Amino acid sequence: MLTHVEFRSDAFPPYDNESEEINPGRFGKRLAEYLANELGRRGEKIGELFTEDWGWVVPIENATFGLWIGVGNYDEYPDGFLCFIEPHKEHVRKLFFKKIPTRERVETLQRNVNAALLAHPGVRDLKWATHEEFNRVGT
Repeated sequence: MLTHVEFRSDAFPPYDNESEEINPGRFGKRLAEYLANELGRRGEKIGELFTEDWGWVVPIENATFGLWIGVGNYDEYPDGFLCFIEPHKEHVRKLFFKKIPTRERVETLQRNVNAALLAHPGVRDLKWATHEEFNRVGT
């Protein structure tokens, strides 16, 4: 499944105080806000954004398994960003090790994220990859 997208844009600079909310040099709140708004317009139900050490989380309401998008700047480029969808596997295990398929829901979210990014005139050079492809780069 395509779950990782890197791209370039000058449209989502850090807020002045953003480094106080996450680690220095990390940002992505403007992009997370943009995605939350655009995905909401595309029918996704969005939870409250929150921070992690590496960037921002856009929670997506989903009844059967946890679903979210990680968003942050990407050091590969001075104007680079990375978004990744979790889960990135085709199944998750729940109580009593029951396997729950994720592919259909994750692929729907991926299409919505792609459409939202393509709709922004300041976004360029989108490159989608699977989790495995993204983590294999440079090794």
